[in-house]
Amino acid sequence: MIKVRPLTLVLVIAFTSGASFAQRISKEDYIDRYKGIAIEQMKKNGVPASIIMAQALIESANGNGRLALEANNHFGIKCHKDWNGPTIHHDDDAPQECFRKYDDVRQSFEDHSKYLLANKRYAFLFELSVTDYKSWAYGLKKAGYATNPRYAEILIKQIEDNKLYLLDQGVDITFAAKPSSANTGNTKRSRQGSKAAKDDAFVVDIYNTHSTSECNGVKFVVAKEGDTPDKLSDQYGLMRWQLYKYNELTEDSTIHAGQRIYIQPKKSKASKGNEFYFAKEGDTMYQIAQNYGVKLKSLYKKNEMKPGEEPADGQKIYLRTYKSGKNWLERLFGL
Repeated sequence: MIKVRPLTLVLVIAFTSGASFAQRISKEDYIDRYKGIAIEQMKKNGVPASIIMAQALIESANGNGRLALEANNHFGIKCHKDWNGPTIHHDDDAPQECFRKYDDVRQSFEDHSKYLLANKRYAFLFELSVTDYKSWAYGLKKAGYATNPRYAEILIKQIEDNKLYLLDQGVDITFAAKPSSANTGNTKRSRQGSKAAKDDAFVVDIYNTHSTSECNGVKFVVAKEGDTPDKLSDQYGLMRWQLYKYNELTEDSTIHAGQRIYIQPKKSKASKGNEFYFAKEGDTMYQIAQNYGVKLKSLYKKNEMKPGEEPADGQKIYLRTYKSGKNWLERLFGL
């Protein structure tokens, strides 16, 4: 059984002429750059342009992932048995797995559409209107395109946040314009070239890349290489500001592989049994706060330290009570 497994997309900074660096592609730039190809595929193969663009945005990290940059692979398609073209090796579930490499981006989009068209389990989708993106999203989940139970909602959020449904109606996207209502008519669309190929259980599992853990009653995930605030926010149905707030991050913060990222608000004190911690050389207050699921601001207050101050080697860090032994009422009223 051959699957397209979750991608660990690595964001790279590409060199341009001279010593300057290329800018990361924004969602708006990515959509503007490739919306024409998505519309082309919709007209040719019957897959809604909104669905194509939403999947491409997610899987390629807005075109900033290594596979997109170095292999024109915008959908994370691996080298299954039918592929005889160029390849690229990339760490994913296992080190140096084989992925397809394309001569240009159009080939990647074409290959993605052809797969959906050729596999019989997706045949019912081509009886839907190309403007009915919600039915397409839920249909893809029903057909087993991805294992994440929220996959349809994730796709729909991408489509609605970025007004991608306008592409299905032949309307150009202008990001300052007010979105018009999507036509959800039941017009049938014939399935071009619909002779079904043998279904080789090709599965795209885009978001099932993190296992959720819990600390201090608060859920968190461990970031993988290539994770971004946008990617994690979309995955867990959060606004980006929520992810920043829950983890005391700022707009210029980066997420590193192995970093604990909370997807719920942390608490003001650690769980029972974790009364204090003896800092080791190199520890930071932020690391301690993340390790115990405690708000950083609260941790500083408990230990009567100034924001930005770091603990000394061997310093006792209070996790549940104040260093002075006073409770919050006593501190509030200066008792």
